Amino acid sequence: MLQEVEKYKALPFFARQVVEGFLTGLHKSPNHGFSVEFAEHRLYNTGESTRNIDWKLFARSDKLFVKRFEEETNLRCQLVVDHSTSMYFPVENHGVVDRPNKLTFAVYASALLAELFHRQRDAFGLTLFADKVELQTEVRSGSVHQHYIYSLLEQLLQPVQAAELPKRTTSIAPCLHLVAEQLHRRSLVVIFTDAFVRPDQQDELFEALRHLRHCKHEVLLFHTYDYDKELRLDYDGRPYQFIDMESDLRLKVNPAEVASLYRQNMQHLFDEVRQHAMRYRIDYVPVDVGRGFEQVMLPYVLKRGRHY
Repeated sequence: MLQEVEKYKALPFFARQVVEGFLTGLHKSPNHGFSVEFAEHRLYNTGESTRNIDWKLFARSDKLFVKRFEEETNLRCQLVVDHSTSMYFPVENHGVVDRPNKLTFAVYASALLAELFHRQRDAFGLTLFADKVELQTEVRSGSVHQHYIYSLLEQLLQPVQAAELPKRTTSIAPCLHLVAEQLHRRSLVVIFTDAFVRPDQQDELFEALRHLRHCKHEVLLFHTYDYDKELRLDYDGRPYQFIDMESDLRLKVNPAEVASLYRQNMQHLFDEVRQHAMRYRIDYVPVDVGRGFEQVMLPYVLKRGRHY
């Protein structure tokens, strides 16, 4: 019984400790509502209105800052997590925080952001998808809602064996289109996915990302992968049987014989995703999960936190 209690507490405890240790004071003002009093500055984003630029601060710093008011400090965020079968790779690292697999990284990163949004009194929701959108919560703030989100994330950390993994394929584009259509207010959309799509599906993925931006949502894309195994194909020089985690397709091959072409194709996919993200003004963050959670997530959140 005690083990179950500790297991339940692990995720919120982790998120709370991280936020308390690294992100204290991220928002200068805890007051929200309909006040229009000045709250803080944030960096100016190219293309937005110049109405609230602080020109006096620009004269002193030579940098463009926008005045933020109390009513603007409220944020709406949708955490969008791909939990298709490929996100469980490598399976042996599922639930391991210091060297997580892709899904574990997404879960803990989402928990940290949920804690951060809760402290800022911002509203947030959770979307889980694979071949379809399987869950999409309401966007709310408050402790009850936060614990509900934690409970949903905790379920994704249940121990699992490779042979027991459900075969959930990935249909990223239709799911992102649905998210774009169902979020009726401008939001921050944070996506965690390995973006494994066939070459003939890449344009559909890019169109879905463009749809989110067309709806005026801010988009953060955490592109998760295992650098050694999925990008470099770093295996011993002997034949292996590779099994597609989603389709169960099997291929016996010596990695050394195909490594060069494989790396070239994978690098092309990553370059395409990055270039389209830049084109649509999407914040793109490649995530090598082998580096561990804190080395990847914390520096990014800390850097971005200065702009909230």
